[in-house]
Amino acid sequence: MTISLYETDFNLWCEETLTKLKERDFEGLDIGNLIEEIATLANRNRRELQSRLGVLIEHLLKRKYVDSQYDFRGWELTIREQLYQLKILLKQSPSLKGYLIEVLLESYQFALSQVQTSYPHVNFPKEFDLATDADAFLKCVERDLVAFQFNGI
Repeated sequence: MTISLYETDFNLWCEETLTKLKERDFEGLDIGNLIEEIATLANRNRRELQSRLGVLIEHLLKRKYVDSQYDFRGWELTIREQLYQLKILLKQSPSLKGYLIEVLLESYQFALSQVQTSYPHVNFPKEFDLATDADAFLKCVERDLVAFQFNGI
């Protein structure tokens, strides 16, 4: 059985695949592995979006409902960073907005379970109370950040 370049030197395989694509040498392409890599890229973006969304919601819940002024700044910085990275991801791949909506409730439930474990004495909302449209959700998060600063919430 012959070992492919894909298996022995992934970087070189990428470089050669890129060259073949630029030269339109479609016959020389390793189609099976190329398909696998493109699928992996798409899945990686979805995983990143869902992970960042979960962290964002978890820190929003802490910031809004946990009375710990000592931690407010750290939580707000995390919210800002996750919001910024989500916006970049959605700008680069606007089609992920639909996926954000798909996983929003699931991400909320996961974040809720995390904060309930860490802060069992806090009464967090069981229902998701933020917008269910991607752009509206991001705007709500931005409004919350402004409110935290100006109202001392």
